[in-house]
Amino acid sequence: MSSMTIIVATDSQSGIGINNTLPWHLPEDLAHFKRTTSGHPIIMGRKTFESIGRPLPNRRNIVISRNLAWQHEGVETYPSITAAQAALDGQDAFIIGGAQIYQQALPLADKLIVTEIAQAFACDAFFPAIAPEAWRETQREEHFSEQKQLHYAFVTYEKI
Repeated sequence: MSSMTIIVATDSQSGIGINNTLPWHLPEDLAHFKRTTSGHPIIMGRKTFESIGRPLPNRRNIVISRNLAWQHEGVETYPSITAAQAALDGQDAFIIGGAQIYQQALPLADKLIVTEIAQAFACDAFFPAIAPEAWRETQREEHFSEQKQLHYAFVTYEKI
């Protein structure tokens, strides 16, 4: 069975987006996302794909959509996360959003890679609470973006 890792950036209130966009621009996090996910399948909801606007290069792009007629060149579409997981053929994948997909994937994930941004932003989409009885923090790298004047950390959680 393929392992699934959730990768997400959250603000200090677990916010992840507003109006289907990121409420911040943190180049260091985008570079971390690219380094981490390159060469691996990425699984996302249709709205997340549409906010990105194109398949991400050097990754197998998988979109979850209840509308089975929805298609886009360079993208595989499945009706559920479990259907997408079954099609992975043993490849380890990253779940990249949005909020509904994160909620559905959390019980199936083995690992979380969370960029914790130490500031609150206006958000209308949120990451589910990380239950301390289910997840253990195994790594934390603290950083400061001079360009954006933001403190942030790359934090890894593993399922207990």
